[in-house]
Amino acid sequence: MGERKVLNKYYPPDFDPSKLPRARRPKNQQIKVRMMLPMSIRCNTCGNYIYKGTKFNSRKEDVIGETYLGIQIFRFYFKCTKCSAEVTMKTDPQNSDYIVESGATRNFEPWRAEDEETDKMKEKREAEEMGDAMKSLENRTLDSKREMDILAALDEMKSMKSRHATVSVDEMLEALQRTAADKEKRLEEEDEALIKSVVFHNSDGFVRRIRDEDIETEEELVQFSNGHGETSSSNPKGKRFQKIFQANQLTL
Repeated sequence: MGERKVLNKYYPPDFDPSKLPRARRPKNQQIKVRMMLPMSIRCNTCGNYIYKGTKFNSRKEDVIGETYLGIQIFRFYFKCTKCSAEVTMKTDPQNSDYIVESGATRNFEPWRAEDEETDKMKEKREAEEMGDAMKSLENRTLDSKREMDILAALDEMKSMKSRHATVSVDEMLEALQRTAADKEKRLEEEDEALIKSVVFHNSDGFVRRIRDEDIETEEELVQFSNGHGETSSSNPKGKRFQKIFQANQLTL
């Protein structure tokens, strides 16, 4: 089997390639080739969608009388994968693409619409600048301003990246921990303020706790009270003690 892998063939000394008979091929001879679908299409006969990358056998031929800058244009014939209807497409070397001729329609491709819109805007701008020097100057000024804005944005991003690059991992962890501690402390303070701000309504049915200060004030009230059980009206301290004593009696 080793002799089958030899790439070089033996040519005798008297070999003359001009004596070989030429194979006469027709101008529009079709060749069978296997290829992949370069775009997504929909069959006009059955409505089946054939997606990009589908492999199929096709027949290739030269398009007679159609060239682009000396580049030959080829036509391909293939069949629908569902109904076996014939679909035809040909190459488009001007746009580095393919054109569906018959049997199917090309699906909508957003990037193609964007490219077409860009080409239209470019053609419109060139037409406007053709006979107007001021318009051309305005467009160049806008382009330079746009480029300056882009460069400024790039410089800002570079400076931001350099600032972030100087920060170490330990510093970032420490800052995160400090932020978490501050947040926890703030939540505790808010909870304490909320507890202090709570006022219990309808507290008449609860027993009030007598503080040591109230006991001392009662003793002083007994000392300052007169024989009728009332404090002296001329003593303001006695009035205050009397009010405290009455409030304690109501709560008890």
